[in-house]
Parts: sequence; structure tokens; C-alpha cells
Amino acid sequence: MNAQDRTALNRLITYLKPHIRLIIGSLAAMAVVAATETSIPALMKPLLDRGFTGQLDSKLWQVPLFLVGLAVVRSMAQFLSNYLLTRVINSVLLKLREQMFHTLLHAKTTFFQKNSASSLINAVVFEVNNILSIMGGMLISLVRDSLTVIGLMGYLIYLNWQLTMVVLIIFPVIALIMSKINKRLRSLNREQQTLTSELAYIVEEAAAGYKIMKVHGAEQYEMSRFLEKAERLRQFALKSAVAGGLNQPITQLIASMALSIVLVIALMQSATEGTTVGGFAAFVTAMMLVISPLKHLADINQPLQRGLTAAEMIFGLMDEPFEEAEERRQNMKSLDKAKGGIRFEDVGFSYEQEAGRQDALHKINLTIKPGEIVAFVGPSGGGKSTLVNLLPRFYKPSSGHIFLDDIPLEDIILADIRKQIAFVSQDVILFNDTIAANVAYGAAGQEGIDRGRAMEALEAANLGALIKELPEGIDSMIGDNGNRLSGGQRQRLAIARAIYKNAPILILDEATSALDSESERQVQDALDRLMAGRTTLVIAHRLSTIEHADRIVVLEHGQIVENGSHEDLIKKDGLYANLHRIQFSNA
Repeated sequence: MNAQDRTALNRLITYLKPHIRLIIGSLAAMAVVAATETSIPALMKPLLDRGFTGQLDSKLWQVPLFLVGLAVVRSMAQFLSNYLLTRVINSVLLKLREQMFHTLLHAKTTFFQKNSASSLINAVVFEVNNILSIMGGMLISLVRDSLTVIGLMGYLIYLNWQLTMVVLIIFPVIALIMSKINKRLRSLNREQQTLTSELAYIVEEAAAGYKIMKVHGAEQYEMSRFLEKAERLRQFALKSAVAGGLNQPITQLIASMALSIVLVIALMQSATEGTTVGGFAAFVTAMMLVISPLKHLADINQPLQRGLTAAEMIFGLMDEPFEEAEERRQNMKSLDKAKGGIRFEDVGFSYEQEAGRQDALHKINLTIKPGEIVAFVGPSGGGKSTLVNLLPRFYKPSSGHIFLDDIPLEDIILADIRKQIAFVSQDVILFNDTIAANVAYGAAGQEGIDRGRAMEALEAANLGALIKELPEGIDSMIGDNGNRLSGGQRQRLAIARAIYKNAPILILDEATSALDSESERQVQDALDRLMAGRTTLVIAHRLSTIEHADRIVVLEHGQIVENGSHEDLIKKDGLYANLHRIQFSNA
């Protein structure tokens, strides 16, 4: 076992420590199971040597009673050990899942860009189950089966140490075989893990894009993608099965060879040293019984390698750095309610991608007064979305500073920054919950929802008529990402969520671009109510929606090239005036 494997096992052991009493109880029950295994061959010798000579006639009735009692004790001990171990395993699984999801919720934005949703689902929901292979299989095999082997080997030495030495040859041979197979299994398991995530991603894409898939008749294409990955996964599963499956037949072959040698030596001993029938039968019985736990110990290798591979993924996810370290938070400033003043000073930003790529933002200097409505326009890729994403600290500037109410963003507690911001975008994200829960998203459960405020927010977002039509009102379920609502209703529900939050700063990212004229009118009306008295940052391609903004900032190639009111920029006859002419000539 290499250092990486030992580290993973040591970390798992730390999760077992709080359940030490249950583990000790399970181990004690396993020891009882192992002891009952040893008792069976121990009964064979006196039964065969004296039972068939009439010496045990008066006590012969006790033998079946003893065997039944032994079976009852064994069954109860086995049930108890499995039950206690299952309790421990499920408690640890719950703790692991809790910590993994906690990391997921607090991970940096770049983490979600590097990992697909399907790979994260696979890790949190499915891969963590492979820890069972380590905690369950390893504990059962290494404790119960090891104790059984030790007990039977001790009895074998007591019966006939010469024959036992032949049996002991099995152990180093099996260990050598396992070490050879070990390396192969590890690489195969890693590849299987990657392919499983890729297969899940194909399913996720097909489910999410089912409309596009059906309209374009791409069912066959998606099926071929799926089958290609599924076939590769099948091939690697077979390779793993072949590599892992070699343990048992090889172990059986070696055991059979050892048994043959034992038989020859025993026959020679019976002629010279007077080995009894009972002694030989007890020895062979003990030897045959020791083969089964030996096979279990050999078979632990495959699930152990699979579990260790899963542990690497799980702990890798759990070790992802948080957006904000707890020790840094203690030295930061809290902010209850911001006035809404924002200042960018020499702000630059570059994405961590290929070398030589132009910075997304360069030397941005901009002051926004509290309550001011500022629109950002410009060609695609100009840096508009990147700029507003710096404000809630989804990203950190590569250079320069951003101030909120003259306090540097990096000095304010992250949660407090985000309390000040409401966000409405073209790509509305809703949750498969009630309308009330979506409006009051972030509230502490149903009891934390202010239903009166929620209804007021829905009325302000022009959704009052919809709520009256629904039998369950604001307690109606809206389906996966609001699929029971129209596009305009979904957009207005997102606006109601922003109204409910009542934050002093509002970010609107293409909030009306995908709507028809009637829906846009209703949404724009709701937005006008939402923007009143708030510092508002608007990203818009449709210039007609931002003509009444206090200021319009034009971005191109990550730099501010124009800044002023609609009238000023039209008179300037620069990039904004050109974009305006193009849009209205097309209209």
C-alpha cells in the first residue's frame, strides 16, 4: 500500500473514532463468529476417534444439541456484528455527504467551471457509497476472517505442526499475487470513475436539451454518444472483473495443491507415527474451513482498490478551498445595509486560461453613486458580464480594487456583500418548490417565509392574476426550473424574488432580451418598480431598454471607451451611436 492509500485510510479512520463503542461491539461479535468456526473441527476429533468406538455412547445425544447451539450463537453474533457495522457505516456516509455538500456550497466559482454537474452528482451521491467497500468489506474480512484464520491455524498447529507448515506456504504466495494485481486494478478503477462521470454528463445534457434534440432529430446521435461511452465503461468493468477475479481461482489452485501435499504427508505419517482418523479428519476439516476466509481476504483487494480510488475523489472534493477562509472572516468588516455607492479603481481581470490571451478587463475606473442606474453596453466579449460578476465577488480582480460605500470589497465579509445585491438575469434559475419558497429563496424553511411580503412582491412583479388562478396560490409547485410557467412568468417570478430580498444594489443581466413584446412590457413595468431607489447595474443588448438610464458605460475589449447619458453619447457619434443606429435600422 502506497503513501497515498495510507493517507486515505487514516482519514477514514478519523471518521470511525466517534463510533468506537459500536465498532468494539461489532468486533466482539465477529470474534464470537470466528470462535464458532474453530469449534467445528475441534468437535470432529473426539467424535470420530471415540464416538464410533462406543466410548461416547452415554453422551452422544449432546453432540447434535451442541451443534444446534453453536449455529444459534453463530447466527446471532453474525447478525449483531452486521447490524452494528451497518449503523457505523451509514453514520459515516452521512457525515461524508454532509461535508462534501458543504464544500460544494462554499467552493469558488472556478470549481464549478472545472467540474460538470454530473461529475459532482456522481461524487456526492454514488462514489461515496464505494467507501462501504473499505469500511464494511475491510472490517469484516480483516477482523472476522482474520480471527477465523488465526483460530484455525492455531488449532492446526496444535494438531500437527508439520502439516501446518505446508499450509503456511499459501500466505506469502497469495500476498505476492495480490501485490501484482493491485497496481492494475487501481488504474482501471480510475478510468472507470472518469467514464462513469462522462456517461452521466451525456444523460444530463440529453435530459436538459430534450427540445433541441427532438427538433433536430438528434436521437440517434445522442444514442451513439451514449453507447460509445457505455461500451467503453463495459470494457473497463470487464477488465477490472478479470484482474480482480484472478485472486479467487489462483487462491483455490494453491490451496488444492497444498491439500494434495498434506494428504501425501498425512498418509506417510499414519504409517509411521500413528496419526488417528479423527486427528486427520479434524485437520482436513480445519484446513478446508480456513480456505473460505482466506479467499475472502484475497477477494478484499478488488473492492479495496475501488474504495481507495473513490476515497481519493471524495477527499479531493472535500479539500477544495472555500471562497472565504474562516480565519480571514474573523478579521473582516460586517455590513448590515449598504447605501449603494460603488467605485472601481484601476480594476483588471484575466481568466486562468491559455497564456497570451488578452485580459478580460483592463484599467477600469468608474464611480457609481447610490441610487444611480448605470447601463453597460458594447460588443460581445467586451467585459460587461465579467465586470458585474466582480461585484458579488464571484471572481476577484487580478489588479486594482472595488469599493462598496468606500470600503474595499476584500475587507467586507462575503455573506454581507451578497446580502446587498439582488440579481435578475436572462437565464432564470428557479427551484422545484412552491412559488412562495422561490420568492423567499434563502429563508430558513417554510416558517421563515413572510407570506405577506411574498404576496406583495408577486403583485409588484405583475403576477397577482396568476396567483389567483392557481388552486393552491403561492403554495403551488412550479416544476423543474419553473417548467410549469411561461417564459415571461418565470422572468417575473425572478423579479419578485429580487423585490422580496429588498437589497440596495440590483444587477440586471439581459433581463428582458428573450421575451415577446407583451411579456417584455409586463416585465419592464415590474423592473421599473424594482429599480426605484436602488443602485442598478444593467447589462443590455437591446438599447431601447436603457435609454432612460442615468448613465451608459460602453465597454470594448475590456476597457471603458465611452461614458455618459444617452443624449451625450448620441451627440458624440462614437461606438454607442453606431450600435444604436444598427439596431434601429434593423428594427
